[in-house]
Amino acid sequence: VILDQFDDIVVNVANSYRLQEECDVCSLVLAKYKGTINLGEFKAVMLASLRSLVPKDWDGDHEVAWSWLWENVERMLKNLMGKPQVQEKALERLIMSLTEDAVN
Repeated sequence: VILDQFDDIVVNVANSYRLQEECDVCSLVLAKYKGTINLGEFKAVMLASLRSLVPKDWDGDHEVAWSWLWENVERMLKNLMGKPQVQEKALERLIMSLTEDAVN
């Protein structure tokens, strides 16, 4: 699930507003996921994958930068956990309360 959004997250790392939007989208997708979500495991797998992709160039600076990125994304996602379900219920109540005239 995270991998589907990961490219957009990385591309927009320098734009905090856009990064937040990508995390918002990711949280909506995660809200529909029925299994256990362990964001910390993703970091370990991500770093191991990146190390193996560029073993000769990988250094401490890369480790710090990619860790920083994921820790920020993880923080944003954790802040959003559970909110889409609450917002969905509130939106449903709003829509159901609208009269036919208000809809048109």
